[in-house]
Amino acid sequence: MKPGTKCPETDRHEHPPRAFPDLPRRAETETAAQMFEALGDPARLRLLFRLTHDEICVSELADLDGEQLTTVSGRLKSLYAARLVKRRRQGKHVYYSIADDHVLQMINGAIAHAAERPHGPHDTDD
Repeated sequence: MKPGTKCPETDRHEHPPRAFPDLPRRAETETAAQMFEALGDPARLRLLFRLTHDEICVSELADLDGEQLTTVSGRLKSLYAARLVKRRRQGKHVYYSIADDHVLQMINGAIAHAAERPHGPHDTDD
């Protein structure tokens, strides 16, 4: 490109200068994406929501939803791998609970947002 020639890709709009936040590290965004992937299944999301108030044994979770123990265990394994739940063993039982307050806030926020009235097709003030 000749000196003084403007690049068409960067010369489409004139925007005032502004500061943007620093992006998180790549490893953090990849881990967050894995969390959202685990949350992307409605059955896993419902299971996680059941854990927002207290820890629950795997067999009790299966009974609550009328699911096979192996099905619920598989879902919990995905949530555990994504660091969304923690577990503890007591005798023959394994109890699961929300991993921490960040997950609790994320779940409650997502459910509250989903319950809001959807925006119309033109939700800007242009």
